[in-house]
This record gives sequence, structure tokens and C-alpha cells, in this order.
Amino acid sequence: MAHEPYLTYDEILKRQLPRAFGTMVKPVGSACNLDCKYCYYLDKESIYGGREPRMSDELLESYIRQYIEGNRVDTVTFTWHGGEPMLAGLDFYRRAVALQRKYACGKRIENSLQTNATLIDREWCDFLKEHNFLVGVSIDGPQSIHDGNRLDKGGRPTFGRVMQAIELMRRTGVEFNTMSTINRLSEGRGREVYLFLKSIGSRFMQFMPVVEYTCRETPGSRPHIVPPHTPGSTLGEWSVSPRAFGDFMCDIFDEWIVNDVGRCYVQLFDVALAQWYGVRPALCAFCDTCGDSLVVEHNGDIYSCDHFVYPEYRLGNLADTTLLEAFASRRQADFGAAKHNRLPDECIKCRYYFACRGECPKHRFDRTAAGEEHLNALCEGYKAFFRHAEPYMRYMADLLRAKQPPARVMLWARQRMGY
Repeated sequence: MAHEPYLTYDEILKRQLPRAFGTMVKPVGSACNLDCKYCYYLDKESIYGGREPRMSDELLESYIRQYIEGNRVDTVTFTWHGGEPMLAGLDFYRRAVALQRKYACGKRIENSLQTNATLIDREWCDFLKEHNFLVGVSIDGPQSIHDGNRLDKGGRPTFGRVMQAIELMRRTGVEFNTMSTINRLSEGRGREVYLFLKSIGSRFMQFMPVVEYTCRETPGSRPHIVPPHTPGSTLGEWSVSPRAFGDFMCDIFDEWIVNDVGRCYVQLFDVALAQWYGVRPALCAFCDTCGDSLVVEHNGDIYSCDHFVYPEYRLGNLADTTLLEAFASRRQADFGAAKHNRLPDECIKCRYYFACRGECPKHRFDRTAAGEEHLNALCEGYKAFFRHAEPYMRYMADLLRAKQPPARVMLWARQRMGY
């Protein structure tokens, strides 16, 4: 696919319309009952002076009305996030569901909620099941990996509580998937993590590589996640190395491609297949531009992206800027176009540019051998994965073009791997 050297504001607007936009809403901001070492959102409390109140009922209603009205599509999906969104309380979500019904105007409403799962009990499960919430559970893998970073405010491990919640959701029929970080403790354990997640009932898995820079405000204080190249910052000790990230995903892929195609879904594999098949992937990090999903904070502040909640990326507040105005603004268009326009030449010439497209801007803080800025810090790992998966992706894409199920690749993969 030819690369356009520069995208203008008008070109971005043409690409947006009549596309729907998403929001990730933070009803309690960064407030959380956990103190995960690598969390990029806990530090956002400093933006609000350490005060993290729950979203007011009036603001909740304004957000729900604007979001439904602003989306010119038949289905509107709400994504409740944090911090820990369950800290808002069950009554908050009962009001939210009632308001969604009030303003739906014939549209289908869907809800997803990303949680650390430590607060889930039977009452929560009954509500989530009744209203068809999709629950994303943050769990990094077996206990030795999970409890290495995901501790509560008292420094206590959380694995046991998460597993109890997952078992309760399984018994009560609550639909859930898993979000797992790939961090230093995960290195060399891809297949193990994958088989563990399968064993607990996850059939849709998201894997998020952790590469972050930190600095301490005072000696002995909790390291704060900061933008790369912040003076005095260093790479977080939990960060995964590029090659280890690639090996992790290759190990999972080798298990999945011979046993689980069509049975289990791994987000990166779905994205890669979409790229080889020639359709737009469902994950913004692998699209040509970004900016399709806004963040709404507990006080109504609107930001360009969940990973860019910094003052310079604030687009306004629901009190003075509608969600649709923020989404269609010049500043948001420029933010989205920068993903494309700042790519180094080395990326454009890369064999796997069509599959990667530079990935997420939050990871683009390295330099190329020629000294160009904005190279993805995980580039080596992504190249290794795409190179490893390429024959199978081509085979599955050909199956789709022939209107055959991609799962037919498994027999071919077993033969190719010498099973």
C-alpha cells in the first residue's frame, strides 16, 4: 500500500465521517484499591491535586446523553475504566444503565468494564449478567507473575482474590475476557501464560507490553510514570525487552496456530490477520492514524487518548465542549495524524509497515540507526513476530478469500511444524 507522506486536517476529517468514535470513561479517575508497580494511570491524581471524587450524577447523565447522540451508528459501546471503576459503586452503574435506556433512541447499547476483579461479589455478578456487561479482567498469568507486580495498597498479593472472582463469574455466567501485561517477569513464559489463561476460561486475550520510563519525586517514593526523555527518568525495571516481547508472542502463536484457531482469540493475532487480509484492524495502535477514542475523566475533562492524559492533550470539558466537538476538533485530528506523519523513513520502507504502522505512539521513543526519531521501542520484537507468523497469516488470508474458515490452517500448520 502506498504511503501518503503527510495527512492534512481535511483528509483526516474525510476519514472520520461518518465513522463512530469511542470513549473510555473514568468514573473515579485514577482512584484504585491496588498499587500495581507498572500502572501508568495511578499518577494522574496529581493532575487533580490528589482529589479523585466519583463522577457526579449530573455529569454522568450529560456524558451518556452526549455520547449516544454524538455517535451516528446503530450500536454504541460504553467502556468503563480506571483506576478501578468498580469503586464507583453498584448504584452508580444502575443509574448509568437507566440513563442509557432513557437516551438510547432505538440504538443498541453495549457495556464493557475493565477491572482488577478484587471487588467482584455475587451482587456484582448478578448485575453484570442481567445487563450483559463484558468484563475485562486484568490478570498477568500464574501467581508468580501476577503477584510480582499487582499488589494492593497494603502491599498484599491479589492473585487469590482475582481467581475467586473469575470462578464466581464462570458460575454465574458473566462474560469475561483477560488483559495481561507482558513485563520483565513474563519473559520466556509466553506459552505458560497462554495455557494458564485458557485453563481459567479466557477465550479472548489481550496482551499489553509494558515499556515505561519513571522518575522519583523524592528518594524512596513510588516511581512515577513519565513521558520518555523526561529529564532524570530511567526505563522502568518491569519493562519487557523488545526481543523478549517478540519471543513471548511467537511462543503463544505456535501453540495457538496448531490447536486453537477459531476457539481462542488473541487480539494481536486478529489484528495481524486483518492486515494481511486487507481490512481495517479493530485496534487503533495498528491503524494508519489514531484518535478515534477519547478519554472522559471523572470531572468531565476530555483527553485525546488514555495514554496521553497530560495537560497538553486536554481537549476541553463536557461543561463547555461536547464529545462530538472534541472528536471533530482540529487538535484531535492533528493528534491522530501525528501517528502517521511522524513515522521515520525506516518504518515506511519496512517490509512489515502494512502490519505494524508504527504501533502505538506511546512506544515510539527510540531512534533509528540513522538517528531518526519516533522509532517504536518494540520494533525488534514486532518484526520477529510478524516474520514468524507471516506464512500462516498468508494462508489464513487466502482461506478467507476463498470463503473458508481460517481454522483450516491448523492441519497445514501441524504438518509444517512436523507434528
